[in-house]
Amino acid sequence: MAERPSWDEYFMEMAQLTAKRSTCMRRNVGAIIVKDRHIVATGYNGAPRGIKHCAERGGCMREKLGVPSGERHELCMALHAEQNAIIQAATLGVSIEDATIYVTHQPCVICAKMIINAGIKRIVVKEGYPDKLAVDILDEAGLKVVMIDEHSAFNAD
Repeated sequence: MAERPSWDEYFMEMAQLTAKRSTCMRRNVGAIIVKDRHIVATGYNGAPRGIKHCAERGGCMREKLGVPSGERHELCMALHAEQNAIIQAATLGVSIEDATIYVTHQPCVICAKMIINAGIKRIVVKEGYPDKLAVDILDEAGLKVVMIDEHSAFNAD
């Protein structure tokens, strides 16, 4: 019998699947919010409801302006995966207090602040992101970012 994935590996694979729905031209990100080992919300990065995606607008504005990754998020048409997952939970009336969020990439500073105020207590990521301020804010709030890779085994129970 093949080894079963740990809970972190299992939910990260779902975040990676969710990222496939992304419409962002620069980075496909997926997020899953889990509470008591149950998925309560999902999100991927893309334009708000009823707004054209960047591909339909002729390209990414940040890319056209040469904005480096991790900077000038206000120029982006998309909501981030973490934002969409938090909004989905709110829309459904589901508490995410003390939940874990699985994100394919480390949250930016904007998402870090939302995660803190949403009461999420644990963040698991697959890849980094160039935003030191986000790391500093999460650290100050006492939230540890756990990096998972294909060879790790967290919560193996």
